[in-house]
Amino acid sequence: MSEVPLRELAQVIRSKNAGPFELTFDIIFDRKAAYEEVKASGALTAEKLAKLYNIPVDDILFAMFFDPA
Repeated sequence: MSEVPLRELAQVIRSKNAGPFELTFDIIFDRKAAYEEVKASGALTAEKLAKLYNIPVDDILFAMFFDPA
């Protein structure tokens, strides 16, 4: 499977302050297939996000998918 930029699969990608030292990211898809593809890819794990932001993985409180949304 080839890599596809997240911006091509997600309809909305936004970050918000969740406190003085916390961020939350909302990634919203308009197609369930795109959501499932990203979820299954392993591209958004705590380890990968920590590496991307150059922070210890222990600093990531949650890296989760919210299926009901």
